Amino acid sequence: MEEDYGYGSSDGEFYDDDDDDLAQGFEETIDDIEFSGSNCKHLPCKVIRKESLLAAQKNDLQRVMDLLLLKEHHARTLLIHYCWNADKIFTEFIEKGKERLYAEAGVSVSDSSNRGSCHVSSEITCEICFEDFVASETTTMECGHCFCNECWTEHFIVKINEGQSRRIACMANRCYSICDEGSIRNLVCARDPELAEKFDRFLLESYIEDNESVKWCPSVPHCGNAVRVDSDECCEVECACGRQFCFTCSSEPHSPCSCVMWEHWVRKCKDESETVEWITENTKFCPKCHKPVEKNGGCNLVRCICGQAFCWLCGGATGIAHTWTSIEGHDCGRYNEKHGQETQRARKEVWRYTHYYNRHKAHKDSLEAEEKLEEKLQQKIATLESRNLEDKDFSWLSNGCHRLIRSRKFLLYSYPYAYYMFGDELFEKEISSKEKTIKQNLFEDQQQQLEANIERLSMFLEEPFANYAEDKILEIKMKIITLSAVTDKFCGKLFECIDNELLSPLQQATHLIAPYKSKGVEKASELPD
Repeated sequence: MEEDYGYGSSDGEFYDDDDDDLAQGFEETIDDIEFSGSNCKHLPCKVIRKESLLAAQKNDLQRVMDLLLLKEHHARTLLIHYCWNADKIFTEFIEKGKERLYAEAGVSVSDSSNRGSCHVSSEITCEICFEDFVASETTTMECGHCFCNECWTEHFIVKINEGQSRRIACMANRCYSICDEGSIRNLVCARDPELAEKFDRFLLESYIEDNESVKWCPSVPHCGNAVRVDSDECCEVECACGRQFCFTCSSEPHSPCSCVMWEHWVRKCKDESETVEWITENTKFCPKCHKPVEKNGGCNLVRCICGQAFCWLCGGATGIAHTWTSIEGHDCGRYNEKHGQETQRARKEVWRYTHYYNRHKAHKDSLEAEEKLEEKLQQKIATLESRNLEDKDFSWLSNGCHRLIRSRKFLLYSYPYAYYMFGDELFEKEISSKEKTIKQNLFEDQQQQLEANIERLSMFLEEPFANYAEDKILEIKMKIITLSAVTDKFCGKLFECIDNELLSPLQQATHLIAPYKSKGVEKASELPD
């Protein structure tokens, strides 16, 4: 094995053998390092299981009931209307007052003793079906409207089956009050007990479906868990089942890509990645819409689906009329710089996409291989332990492997970010060409520094060091510990570059990214039943 492992660098930013002194202090605590520049903080992140869902909902209900002195179903109506944001309810209460708050949410608070029947008379006419009923066969809601039980029941069943069970409004014309869930439950249960259970389940699951702070875990098959994050910060979380996901868009963790960038990238890769090479070799670009066109005949006059005819030989736009030997008004022998520039621009975009796609895929393939590396490292650790070496702590191997995987993930998602950050699809009008070039150079310098050190860390972890001499093993250990710290530092620096210098002056509200965390994706803790 060669003694000099260094990658050349003129700016001194890459790891160097002289940096071994950085390892001091990292040996025992490398997995506890948190990059200070990213201002990361621990997020209150909880797993909500089926058993703890009711308890989670009860906590918010009790807060609103205690403050506004409401019954539980009134508090639930308010919370569903405000997406289970109790703090927003309290703010609206102070700003708008109780009456307006209740009216906007459809809450009607009345004395239940006055709702026993619609009228004092023994028979009343239902204004829906116009049939006469005794008072015991009618129900009056808190808003004061009274109809027969049959009409109420039909109304509730239709709404539940339509998926509107969380906010079923009164049947009366221009009445927006939400019906009492107890009355709904009793009337529906009398006809269809299973549908009544479905109604109760929908009310319970409203805490997840309508709550901006809670998301279902996107695991397949579904684990049945939800995750709650009590913070407005963009973040990535890990469910108790082990599934990691972006809390904002529920896709895989993709920082430093924003959710908008990642959505565009996934769609683009799905549409183009498998055919991009074939497109480059077998098509030419329409001079009008710049879409790739395949020639399926011998004639060199082809027509795009947009209607534009052009010459297959030179790519220049033409008319339709032509003979066996020429195209009217067109001469390929004369070079047209404008047409050449348009064709080159379309080709350049395909080549640009191919570059970023290939880099992203290469690091994704490396990540898949490195995720299997830990098993191999355990075998090496077993071999080292059997040798009775003086140093018996080999946690630096598993810590280094975890650091490698985290850094590799951050790096591979930086390529889709770069594709959109320095392209024209999302930021064409927000950044000048000159400024874009400067920022791209700044970004790529730091990206390359990170990439070089990740590859070095991967190389050392894959070394067959289990049978090396003890002094050589100590040398490898120091390099892995140091490189773990160095890659962590460069991940943090790259995140700061993206968040503060690149995205900050642009549409940062649209392109929020989850902060880089040395310890990886936030793991949700269990919520007590």
